[in-house]
Amino acid sequence: MDQDDPGEAMAELQGRHLGGLGILQVAAGTGLFAYTFWAGFLMPGFRKVPLKLQVPYVPASRQQVENVLSLLRGRSGKMVDLGSGDGRIVLAAYRQGFFPVVGYELNPWLLWLSRFHAWRAGCARKVSYQKEDLWKVNLADCKNITVFLAPSVLQLLETKLLAELPNEARVISGRFPLPSWEPTATIGEGLDKVWAYDIGYVRQNMDIREFPSLQGTPV
Repeated sequence: MDQDDPGEAMAELQGRHLGGLGILQVAAGTGLFAYTFWAGFLMPGFRKVPLKLQVPYVPASRQQVENVLSLLRGRSGKMVDLGSGDGRIVLAAYRQGFFPVVGYELNPWLLWLSRFHAWRAGCARKVSYQKEDLWKVNLADCKNITVFLAPSVLQLLETKLLAELPNEARVISGRFPLPSWEPTATIGEGLDKVWAYDIGYVRQNMDIREFPSLQGTPV
C-alpha cells in the first residue's frame, strides 16, 4: 500500500477495532488535506517559530526515500530526521537497521499521522516521533541526520550542525543542497536528488579554505 494516500489507509482500517489513540491517529490522516491548506497560517506550533525558520510540509516521494537510504547504507548509530513530516523516512530507516531512530516535528497533525503509519507497520514502540523544535534539539549524539527543508533555512542549519555533530556524522539533504558545503556523495536527479555530507570532511575543507597555506605543507 502506498503510504502517500491516507484514504487507502482509512479503507484498510475498516472493520478493525481501534482505541482512543488509534481514532486520533486516523483523524490525523483524514485531516491531512485540510492541514496542507491552513497549516502555514493557523497551526499553533508554527506560531512559536520565527517566520524565516518556518518550513512548509511537502511529503518525500518513494524515490527520494530510496535515495536517502542508499546514501546511509552500511552505516549505523542513532538516526534523526529533522522536520520529520509524516514520518516515512524515520520508519524506512528503522527497517534498514538504524536504532534508535527519532523524528522531530512541531506539527501535531503530522505527529499523529507519523504514529499512525508506525502503528500500521507494527513499529509503534520501535521508532520515536517527538514534538520538538528542530532548532532546539541537541544533536551531539547523532551519527546520521536527514533533512528535507527549505533553502531559506539551510545556511542557518549548517551552523547548528557544525557546532553540534561529531566528525563521524553524516548529513543527508533532500531536494536542496546545503549551500556552503561540498558533498561527499550525491544520488538522483531533479527533485529526487539527495546530497550526503560527512562532517569530518566538511570541517577539513573549511580549515583548508580558512588557512590555504596549510595545503601541501610538509609534515
